[in-house]
Amino acid sequence: MDCRIETAETRRNKCAACYRQFNKVEHLVDHMKISYHSVHEPTCGICRKHCRSFESLREHLIGPLPKPECKEIFANRGCKFCLKVLDSPNSRRVHQQKCQLSGLSGICGRFSNLGIRDNLTIGGGRGPQVVALACKMVGGGSDGSLDLCARVCLIDEHENIIFHSYVIPPIPITNYRYETTGIRHEYLRDAMPLKLVQRKIQDFLCNGEPIWTIRSKGGKARILVGHGLDHDLASLQIEYPTPKIRDTAKYPPLMKTSKLSNSLKYLTQAYLGYDIQTGIQDPYDDCVAAMRLYMRMRTQIHKTEDYPLASDSQNRNNFASWRQSELERMSPEQMLEISRSDYYCWCLDP
Repeated sequence: MDCRIETAETRRNKCAACYRQFNKVEHLVDHMKISYHSVHEPTCGICRKHCRSFESLREHLIGPLPKPECKEIFANRGCKFCLKVLDSPNSRRVHQQKCQLSGLSGICGRFSNLGIRDNLTIGGGRGPQVVALACKMVGGGSDGSLDLCARVCLIDEHENIIFHSYVIPPIPITNYRYETTGIRHEYLRDAMPLKLVQRKIQDFLCNGEPIWTIRSKGGKARILVGHGLDHDLASLQIEYPTPKIRDTAKYPPLMKTSKLSNSLKYLTQAYLGYDIQTGIQDPYDDCVAAMRLYMRMRTQIHKTEDYPLASDSQNRNNFASWRQSELERMSPEQMLEISRSDYYCWCLDP
């Protein structure tokens, strides 16, 4: 049994965010320089420990080796989907019923099978400013292993279909992958050529703004949500600026503790509470899941900071080497106060 007592000296060298203990205060300073702890990290609602991702927080609460005190409280008052801790078991039950969502692949998903739905319009400030995109791939090449987009769906943040179309790939299809795509040869007879789909979606996303002028904030270009968007955009031969992309496969709070991507299927089951991608897959379901994950991350409430990113020019000297002596005189809480995130938190989106 560990009977060590925390002294003033050990508290002095303990990180105020992740609670890691260091032998010397200069080691704590070095840790803060590279940890990028911030108010945007997932945080335990019981002990207030900061975790790098929700997977790390989940392990802290209910993993193989959870913190016993937190595990006990979370078992009674914690939501297993969003990982929040509620005031009472009854509050937890009501909250979790709302937090667990249901799949919509039944009626809404089947509407997208009716063929082409083209509501793409460029309307300045009008129309949705956040959209989600997903594709379904068939196989090309001699062995059918080359991914070719044969179906694409685009929805708004209210889960309404903006655009759905089957797509004629630029090279012959050698494997329709029917077991998962549900796509047959006859579905593509009246499909749009890839170049036309590319132009329509690109123009809609840019919304009248030249692509080289698109900035992270402001402007008319739309925010694009999805999972594994690099792959989808490449298959559509579309280029879109990174500052406007919200990819659930690359968002640090949604990644594994190993910093690898989680599958959309896993994220949907773990954080939204329902299953997708069982049997024949509909891109509408993927769009909805990615949009719901984005909205759940975007609506988190974090402390407001004027300059929230470590890369902001106002924060570049927060842990500069020439401030070493000053930093070593700070308390762990003071160091956490000036620490900033190394990723853009989606709660910052307007």
